[in-house]
Amino acid sequence: MITTLKRVAKNLLAVPAVRKVYEGGTRATLNLFGSHRLPATAYSVPGLLTFNREQYAVLSGRRAYYRALSTSRPTHVELRRNIHRLEKGMSMQPRRPVFARDYIAETVDYYRVAAAGQAGDRSIERDELLWAREVLTEYFEIVPDGDPGVDRARSQFAAIPVPDGETNGVPMRPYPQRDIKPSDITYDQLLALAKQRRSIRWFQQRPVPRDLIDKALLVGRESPTACNRLPYEFLVFDEPEMVRKVASIPFGTAGYHHQIPTVIVVKGNLDNYFSPRDRHAIYIDSALATMGFLYALETLGLSSSVINWPDFEPLEMKMAKTLGLAPHERVICLIAVGYADRDALVASSPKKSLDVLRRFNVAR
Repeated sequence: MITTLKRVAKNLLAVPAVRKVYEGGTRATLNLFGSHRLPATAYSVPGLLTFNREQYAVLSGRRAYYRALSTSRPTHVELRRNIHRLEKGMSMQPRRPVFARDYIAETVDYYRVAAAGQAGDRSIERDELLWAREVLTEYFEIVPDGDPGVDRARSQFAAIPVPDGETNGVPMRPYPQRDIKPSDITYDQLLALAKQRRSIRWFQQRPVPRDLIDKALLVGRESPTACNRLPYEFLVFDEPEMVRKVASIPFGTAGYHHQIPTVIVVKGNLDNYFSPRDRHAIYIDSALATMGFLYALETLGLSSSVINWPDFEPLEMKMAKTLGLAPHERVICLIAVGYADRDALVASSPKKSLDVLRRFNVAR
């Protein structure tokens, strides 16, 4: 049905007279309703469904965030956020003698809940709990006695049993920048890698080893995220029937989805946030991780193509049903992955010049 309506619309717009009327009406509508927030609000009323899915997703995510606070789960985003805030406070120059007064008690309570749920199938990941323990230990070592709120939190923290496991030499506390080894990768090498990576849509019919996907994800997950939440998941499909089913949903894969060896759905999780102010973080953080992942694939001999995912209600519903997504789980993009067909053509895709992309010290 969707495909049929889309084809009819395309055929109508191919008629010059129809297209002229359509474009004229669009310009007039945008001139009227796009001039100020008040008429824009009026315009949004009849078009409620266009933006309602995102609003529902944000509210559903906040609901899930608060409902999860007292439950056992592999990752505790509220704890990750506050531990990262402590790390930033520790790294300030100059560092205040006492900091984090307004959230240290909350952080210790989050840690207590996480440590209590250490056993079971839904227990917190060991490294996440050890990281929290190490940073809290460092905090109470460097903040002096004498502040009533901090001292209460210190006593409560000391009463929580030490979790099992060792850090295995991995730094779990803030460490000096001088400990970061300078990169052996030159600028020219990085530029060559960026130029090498192109969107590949035609692949050899060879399976993609799962360990290579995991290796590339190890690079992608090093990308920065707001408060170290990592609010995304990479849903990997490599079973042929599921690949065809998932890869055929987006508009942009018509004609080539049938030969994609592996398709990945990058999913953002809005249940990582308690406030709607962070509703766009899933798109930024997921995109940063995706780019690192794509570059890593190139170094492993694999090619890829990012498949655009427009916010289009019928496709959103179809994908949500296919993957069993919750309302607060948002598709960011899809990625086709495989070994490139060396005889297939690749779009040249010249980039904009720096003079177009970059300006210094200019404000409108």
